[in-house]
Amino acid sequence: MNKFFSWIENKMLPPMAKLAEQKHLRAVRDGIISTMPLIMIGSFFVLLVNFPIPAWTNLIQPYVPSIMLPYRITVGLMALYASYGMGYSLAKSYDLDGISGGSLSLGTFLMTMTPVIGKAVEGDAELGWVLPMNFLGGGGMFTAILTMILAVEILRFCKEKNVTIRLPEQVPDSVARSFEAIIPGMISLTLIWFVSHILKFNINEAIMKIFNPVVDIAGNTYLGVLIPVLLICLLWAAGVHGVSVIGSIVRPLWLVLLEQNITEVANGGVAQNIGTEGFFDLFVWIGGSGGTLALCILFMMSKSAYMKQIGRLSLIPGIFNINEPIMFGAPIVLNPILAIPFVISPVVTTTITYIAMKFDFVAKVSVVTPFAIPAPIKAYLSTNGDWRAIILVLINFAVYFAIYYPFVKAYDKKMYAEELSQEAI
Repeated sequence: MNKFFSWIENKMLPPMAKLAEQKHLRAVRDGIISTMPLIMIGSFFVLLVNFPIPAWTNLIQPYVPSIMLPYRITVGLMALYASYGMGYSLAKSYDLDGISGGSLSLGTFLMTMTPVIGKAVEGDAELGWVLPMNFLGGGGMFTAILTMILAVEILRFCKEKNVTIRLPEQVPDSVARSFEAIIPGMISLTLIWFVSHILKFNINEAIMKIFNPVVDIAGNTYLGVLIPVLLICLLWAAGVHGVSVIGSIVRPLWLVLLEQNITEVANGGVAQNIGTEGFFDLFVWIGGSGGTLALCILFMMSKSAYMKQIGRLSLIPGIFNINEPIMFGAPIVLNPILAIPFVISPVVTTTITYIAMKFDFVAKVSVVTPFAIPAPIKAYLSTNGDWRAIILVLINFAVYFAIYYPFVKAYDKKMYAEELSQEAI
């Protein structure tokens, strides 16, 4: 086991840690995370409309279009918000003006859209030029990422090569920065305009065709949900925040899958994608990565005074899905006795949860809820009020308890013997 940890630390860890700090991935992560409050707000209104109480749904039926408006302005435009956030983050990482980076990213992304003459839903009144929302939500997320990279990299290139409009020092900084962005903005917007509107090449559709197989694998296959779990647990066991590393890579996929689920439910359908981020947060990471809430309770039942104390200190954070106290206090990191169940048990719960959702025993996730809500409540709300989600959480918790139990007993025996030997000195 020590050789295995050594291999992770020396071979797997360096490239993964380097990948986590890669500027573009970090910008994507930060930009997408910045949209989470809006997505939570929007998905709450979807839950409000679809809450499984017939009397309630009948009561609000006449007002559904109005109630759903916050959803359309938040989740329906998530790629728009992410585009600005990602561009801002990447520009700041290059010591460029963040507002210019965000604005150019947003403008370049919007240039991939084709405005149309719209008509009012009721009547034939023309609305003027409007932008279709097809690719302003999750469907345009990959385009937003690529156009963000293009816009900010052109901004950086022009800045480094002094291909900018420079104003006298007496001009306020905000005005000078806006002029510095004119030439790189002209380049990036003109390039996308030429491809999209002169060559008539639909960038959004082309990118979605490329990424659709990847999205399908990540969202609806067993390996698509198992591989992230294994990588996250292995990295955590070696002392690296696994979700930060792996999440930076796969979170755009999770977000696209989630947006598809939310939209399906908002339109009166049923969520279809399994592998959203909620799949892991709600049913696999009960108490945090590795399902460590069960470990906290088992520690409290130990003979070892140290383990009891760690269990008590870790229980309340664990209930709210914060597990750093148990991760580094037990410790699980670089501790073979606890690292083995830490890796094995999430594989089992991932399998159980995948089967349950694959065969529609439990609804897929279609609502985003705050991270710190305890698992059973969060699972109920996030599956649009499916009571079976609570049962699945409890089953997975029992699985964690059973798998961790023999390893904790062995660790407790070792720690208790060490404490007795220290008292005898």
